[in-house]
Amino acid sequence: MNVDHWQNIYTSKNDDQVSWTEPYPRIAIDYITSLDLPLTANIIDVGGGTGKFVDALLDLGYVNITVLDISEAALAKSKARLGDRAAKVTWIIADITTFSTDNTYDFWYDRAVFHFLTKEDDILSYVNRVNKYVTEAGNFLLGTFSKNGPLKCSGLVISQYSAEELQETFSPTFELTQSFKHIHTTPFDTTQEFQSVSYTHLRAHETGRN
Repeated sequence: MNVDHWQNIYTSKNDDQVSWTEPYPRIAIDYITSLDLPLTANIIDVGGGTGKFVDALLDLGYVNITVLDISEAALAKSKARLGDRAAKVTWIIADITTFSTDNTYDFWYDRAVFHFLTKEDDILSYVNRVNKYVTEAGNFLLGTFSKNGPLKCSGLVISQYSAEELQETFSPTFELTQSFKHIHTTPFDTTQEFQSVSYTHLRAHETGRN
């Protein structure tokens, strides 16, 4: 992924100037609440940027939250927004396709990062990292543009997905628990159709290159 591109986006635009902004991460919060995870669960928001998933998790009392993004500028904005509460969060500046950690996560959340990976090697690297870093019986919630969604985002070509294609990508190590489409209304009052899927991790298995 292009670090300079995302640094430029987050230094030159406010949240109301980027299409992915949502006032409150209702879908993610409703889903994680339904899992009844302990407040000590390890949670990672991949490509969290300036999103407010972290705010909502803190409000609910979760204590082991990690936010990962390729853009240092994005995370700086989130830290500034959270103020003193930012110290309760682990912040990681990294490209998800090369990300490495000693931690594992009970809940992995990705809203609109995976569909930016258009090269096979990058997709395999992502899949391997989900397999490696999500705990056995851990949960994975993924949102991508659907087959009816945009073809580009932030000036970049993306990969559209159907539920079937996502299942093929992440099986056999993840069991599908939920699949649904939903419409996101952008700050510009346009709409984007997302395909979301949730999985339970069955077992770790590398699928190719790291």
